[in-house]
Amino acid sequence: MAAAVAAIAVYAAVVWKADPAAERPVQLRPGDAAVIALGQQVYTAQCAACHGARLEGQPNWRERGPDGRLPAPPHDPSGHTWHHPDELLFRITKHGVAKAANLKDYASAMPAYDGVLSDAEIVAALSWIKAQWPADIRARHDELNRAASR
Repeated sequence: MAAAVAAIAVYAAVVWKADPAAERPVQLRPGDAAVIALGQQVYTAQCAACHGARLEGQPNWRERGPDGRLPAPPHDPSGHTWHHPDELLFRITKHGVAKAANLKDYASAMPAYDGVLSDAEIVAALSWIKAQWPADIRARHDELNRAASR
């Protein structure tokens, strides 16, 4: 029994060392200047074409188009991005809306960035977005994250 527990502990340590982020929840870093600089580059290259250079999103973003898909929402305070905890924003960006929200038949133009962007680049882009929000929206988002982690 002791050998089995020791083996599990060693395995867990190896897995954690191989991918330390796997054991820790995703946390955006809007106060880290290096992360924000990278995030701005990633956002400009990968996100701005749909979500807008000023985070404004596409017109009529709440109305489905002829293809049944919703236009890209704004990431500024007028949108709903800040209504979702860090972990969900990360999963949506990495895996796409349908998989992240477990909505099998959800049609979305939002691509999954798994294999396109690293986890650090995804966190950086989302951190840059959050860094653009006014202090009161950031504070509300921080509270949402605290509530989600309980």
